[in-house]
Amino acid sequence: MIHKIETAKNLIAFRALGQVTTADFKTVILPELEGLSKASNEINFLFALDTDTQNFTENAWFHDAVLGLQQFENWNRVAIVSDSDEMNFNDGFVFNATGELRGFKKGAFNKALKWVEGNSTL
Repeated sequence: MIHKIETAKNLIAFRALGQVTTADFKTVILPELEGLSKASNEINFLFALDTDTQNFTENAWFHDAVLGLQQFENWNRVAIVSDSDEMNFNDGFVFNATGELRGFKKGAFNKALKWVEGNSTL
């Protein structure tokens, strides 16, 4: 299941708990992204994984998510928070050629949030 995290108005954030499905992504994340994309000239996005990647019910889930995210062109900052060794992101990775993607460990959640908000340059 994916839950929205209440944050500053310049970003959207979500937490994955338990089993995660493609339907969760399509009904929770995509509508919020569409709204922010229309309302703002940049998307700041945080996704916290509080579940094992084994709880992603479809093997293609992450692939489907990436394809869904690529439709948006106004990415600014994207933070993925996870302690999973399977989710490894290199700082400075360019996301969809318009934004920056960084990975953070769970213990650095607040640091990730401040970076996505634009309150930290890391």
